[in-house]
Amino acid sequence: MDDMVSSPQVSRTAAERMSGGTGGGMGGRAAARWRRSAGIWVATGLLFAVSAVFQPGSLGASALAALWPFAAVLMLAAVGQTLVVQQRGIDLSVPGFISLTVVLVTHIPNGNSSRLVPAIALAYAICLACGLANGLLVTWVKITPIVQTLGMNAVLYGIDLGISQGTPTQTTGALQSFAGATAAGIPLPLLIAVVIVIVIEFVIKRTTFGRRFEASGANPAAGRAAGLPGRRYQISAYLGAAALYCTAGVLLAGIVSQPDPFQGDNYLLPSVAAVALGGTSLLGGVGSVIASAAGALFLSQLQQFVLATGASAAVQNLVQAGVLALAVAVYGLRLRPGRLLTRLRTGPPGSRAPAPPGSRAPVT
Repeated sequence: MDDMVSSPQVSRTAAERMSGGTGGGMGGRAAARWRRSAGIWVATGLLFAVSAVFQPGSLGASALAALWPFAAVLMLAAVGQTLVVQQRGIDLSVPGFISLTVVLVTHIPNGNSSRLVPAIALAYAICLACGLANGLLVTWVKITPIVQTLGMNAVLYGIDLGISQGTPTQTTGALQSFAGATAAGIPLPLLIAVVIVIVIEFVIKRTTFGRRFEASGANPAAGRAAGLPGRRYQISAYLGAAALYCTAGVLLAGIVSQPDPFQGDNYLLPSVAAVALGGTSLLGGVGSVIASAAGALFLSQLQQFVLATGASAAVQNLVQAGVLALAVAVYGLRLRPGRLLTRLRTGPPGSRAPAPPGSRAPVT
């Protein structure tokens, strides 16, 4: 009877298994996700505690009022980067997307708030078109994600400089009022970012599309065998990331009263660092956008803490690079938890004496 089962049924069964089944083991999967991302929540809590003790000024009312909007922008950039990383890529076009959006929503209105909405619509149209181009060229033309997104970053900056001529423009009063507004005492950019993060987390973790999105990213070969459209998920990742970068750029243009055409340069390294800190698998598949958002909050407060000590911008960049290196190192140990203990017991590869002739090698 087993031989009579049709292949589509087998594919559907495999897809359900890859996407988390029909509900069994939910508690175990939730516990595994928590273990993967618990470190960033603990680290963030410790960072705020250390800040309260050694640099209480970094947690003052004015400092937090300045922190939350920029943290919201980094959260959106980190979530977009997370989607791409979950599909086994990395997006180096983050600065171009954010900078071009900032230029479009400031230079086109040129202080006229009545032209703001068309400028924002144009920014989303261009960003989505470029995100679609990223996805198509990576999936169909097979250009390496690093090369493709680096080239797209150059294209976006070319448009950016063509419009701005390298000069900043004052943001419109309407956008500045919007980005500076609060709701129930919460800055509106932070509230928007939190809502977007929660919605995306729900879609990825609680819907069939999201579970298959993760499954396809984790194991493309198994996904193809199960009938999952891997290319569609990769393209959707680049499209979603482009929309998030554009949203981050719109908010950033309102937060900074006179943003420059290179405003997005500050978000490439932190977006990657936030993904690594959040525990998203750098090999694709498993990840959490909420944990990446927590990583963005950690990096924002870390920058605030370092800034409160009077350190220079160069020291701040070195601290961010060190945090990224540490996050990647911790990720590598978490990926192969038994390898470190094995190395400690046996030494580096090649250090063990060869087995005697005729002896049976141990099964590993």
